[in-house]
Amino acid sequence: MARPIIEVSGLSKRYQLGDFGFSSFREEAEKWLRRLRKTPEAEPGGAASKSDEFWALRDVSFNVQPGEVVGIIGRNGAGKSTLLKLLSRITEPTSGEIILRGRVASLLEVGTGFHPELSGRENIFLNGAILGMKHAEISSKFDEIVAFAEIEQFIDTPVKRYSSGMYVRLAFAVAAHLEPEILIVDEVLAVGDVQFQKKCMGKMQDVARKTGRTVLFVSHNMDAIARLCPRCILLSGGQVAFAGETTHAVDIYQNGTSSGRDTQMETWTPLPAPSGGESPASFSRFRLRNLTRPTAVTVRTGERLAIDLEVECSQPISVSNLAVMLSTPAGVRLINADTGKLGQQLSLRKGLQQFTLQLEQLPLSVGDYCLNFYLANTRSRQVFHSVTEQNLLRISPSVRIGPVDIPEVDGLLDVPFSVDPISA
Repeated sequence: MARPIIEVSGLSKRYQLGDFGFSSFREEAEKWLRRLRKTPEAEPGGAASKSDEFWALRDVSFNVQPGEVVGIIGRNGAGKSTLLKLLSRITEPTSGEIILRGRVASLLEVGTGFHPELSGRENIFLNGAILGMKHAEISSKFDEIVAFAEIEQFIDTPVKRYSSGMYVRLAFAVAAHLEPEILIVDEVLAVGDVQFQKKCMGKMQDVARKTGRTVLFVSHNMDAIARLCPRCILLSGGQVAFAGETTHAVDIYQNGTSSGRDTQMETWTPLPAPSGGESPASFSRFRLRNLTRPTAVTVRTGERLAIDLEVECSQPISVSNLAVMLSTPAGVRLINADTGKLGQQLSLRKGLQQFTLQLEQLPLSVGDYCLNFYLANTRSRQVFHSVTEQNLLRISPSVRIGPVDIPEVDGLLDVPFSVDPISA
């Protein structure tokens, strides 16, 4: 097996909190005595750690093989950006070791990597020189970089006059086209427009698949992570919480960082009362169950999903429409599972009753969707209860298709299909 192109061992980074630049004579004397006595530094998380110290990373270790595309995920403050800055040699670690077997090009926060007074053209050649490339090599890539960045008109303008979107387009084009062995990309791509983001995703796939270069990609967009990265490193509190297959990493991340609106599997969730006051029939609560993987805490595209509903009636009543609808956050309705389509007239008794609605093969692509509920008798033109966009269903990435070349899902629905030749 080839040697890892990136080796990280026991990596830690400590930052000092509080005021800097001024200290008392006593504080300076204490520092001088500690150096004289060779008092050891506090270990990460050890008993000697001070309250005014913050460990952004603690004892992080992992390897990345040549040609891998690895996602780095985690909540804000987990240590993702600090890790990338250490790998990019922007800052030095407090302890630990980093071995990089190749040239590194980094696309981190807007404003890094370019000289603001130089033009786009001059910055392209400057970055190439920093990577150790010859002038002729950079020139051979110049037109391709400018075309990809879509800034031909402004290539001789100082980059300090660029918009953030223009800056990111040029920065990514430079990083991706100057052929470093290791490409590091932070969440900065979120600054660009949607079309350019898709263009960058395709380019990163090409970088790994066609040239065998290594990509480290940080993003809060789990859809993008799932499509691009077969393997993920999940950071939490400055430490590696999980390293392995992206599907499992995203499951752990989403289960541990769900928002108040996210619906937890196997947990009954209460629903708000009817807005118009008392109703003879209303939903009281619901829950979701994964029938394909009963112990799972998430649901994936193509799996069987059960939606359990509890209805409370103040009197016996007839219902023609008990419906569960799934829509995008923008309100586009995708699925309407309505008993009215089945011609079922439900006779509900007084009290609580539970119903189970099963979706045999969930066709939704990776992403977030709204659950809507509807209870009515259209024959008598009565709407008993309507709950819209109150609860979130999150579809997690499914099993990856290939090691690197993961096709982008084109559309909101992912349905099975086949292609057969037509006989003459």
